[in-house]
Amino acid sequence: MHKVGIIGLGHVGATLAYSLVTEGLVDELVLIDKDEQLAVSQEYDLLDAQVFLPTKTAITIQDYHALKNASILVFCAGQISALGDDGDRFKELEITREIVEETVPKIKESGFDGIILSITNPCDVIVSYLQKLTGFAPSKVIGTGTMLDTARMKQAVGKKLSIDSGNIGGYVYGEHGDSQFVAWSTVTVGDQPILAWNQELDLAQLDEDVRDGGWKSFAGKGFTSYGIASCAIKMIRMILKDTKVIVSASVYDESSSVYYGRPAIIGKNGVESLIDYPLNELEQSQLMRSLEIIDTGLKKLL
Repeated sequence: MHKVGIIGLGHVGATLAYSLVTEGLVDELVLIDKDEQLAVSQEYDLLDAQVFLPTKTAITIQDYHALKNASILVFCAGQISALGDDGDRFKELEITREIVEETVPKIKESGFDGIILSITNPCDVIVSYLQKLTGFAPSKVIGTGTMLDTARMKQAVGKKLSIDSGNIGGYVYGEHGDSQFVAWSTVTVGDQPILAWNQELDLAQLDEDVRDGGWKSFAGKGFTSYGIASCAIKMIRMILKDTKVIVSASVYDESSSVYYGRPAIIGKNGVESLIDYPLNELEQSQLMRSLEIIDTGLKKLL
């Protein structure tokens, strides 16, 4: 039986819960939010939706003890309004720090020993803090990291080349934030390096388009939900089905002692292994800058 818990039932948590129910991917959902009335409303809305679905998902709300035998716990609690108009994820840090510190003891008391998937921003700092406070093995605590940013890169490149984004390979590295960067040395179109496909591309402009895609998703709504929830769904499926797919997620890199977005194989054990692609000199310097920003944010919590 597949059981998944979700902590935080705002825009992302609710979209994720609805997607899991409509896909019939799990047998049971445990939904938890600080606002009990919100949790009740989400439960009843999902139950109504299931009347029209071919599969049924059992739903339990507001019960940390029900997490004990869950395979995955998705942590997406936060306060999106803290970002302000500029989308700076670090503005959420003090609020999300308090949420983590309040929630982790309850997670540990529940007996949960599965895999934690964190979406909460600033993603790389919070996933690292969750790992430190829970004491779980780093392989069992994963952040969505630059998985969404990599999707935005593929969308931007596909749009520029008028080709389906499914034909684009490659990864965005570093912080899920302003210091992220496209590792163009890893990007391919079909089986060809991107510049072999088109030497006239302005890669610097495309890099800006990737960041701009995130801002456009956020600016008109004040939040994003569909893209990041789809990332979480893919990650959950990878873990439950043990697919061992390579994605760019926020994972712990022992060589740098930092969580950041980089390619990793994800399977039933969480992070199965890291994939090392050779980065060029510019990309290495961009990565070092991004790691410094993540490390500085984490040191504010320790």
